[in-house]
Amino acid sequence: MIHDSRERYGALTKLLHWSMALLVFWQLLKFGDRIFDGEHWVGQTLVPWHVSIGSLMLLLILVRLAWAAGQRHQRPQQDPAQALLVKAGHGALYLGLLLMPITGVMVMLGGGHGITAFGIELFAEGEEIAWAQALGQLHSPIAWILTVLIVGHIGMALIHHFVKRDDTLKRMV
Repeated sequence: MIHDSRERYGALTKLLHWSMALLVFWQLLKFGDRIFDGEHWVGQTLVPWHVSIGSLMLLLILVRLAWAAGQRHQRPQQDPAQALLVKAGHGALYLGLLLMPITGVMVMLGGGHGITAFGIELFAEGEEIAWAQALGQLHSPIAWILTVLIVGHIGMALIHHFVKRDDTLKRMV
């Protein structure tokens, strides 16, 4: 079933979730590149795709937000005692996933660099843009905050599965 239901998430929700998870993991390899100055296989093979993957993630998060909005009345119910925390946590994750590529674009445009994704020029090189550079400076701090949120998200999924022994994780697998 492609649509979500009160019992499970649908096929498209799962596809978007796990695709984003894989792409986020790929993007987070950039931390290692920064630590080791690109002198390893990750920095030489995966990191050059950072802008392309970030561009794809911007498209996917927009699709994911639109899909989630359309499915909001059909999604599995949360425990009422934790519903506000769950919504806040997911809202923070979505916000981080949206802000990361936007601030990444600001880094590139602010520095006067063009943006090319998968060999397609999206923005040509130009002059430096001070306000875009300023917003682009949020890219790294947001990456760290998003990493903490992701670790918390994974941790809570594992707690639900192994400690609470409920079907929270099973609904997304």
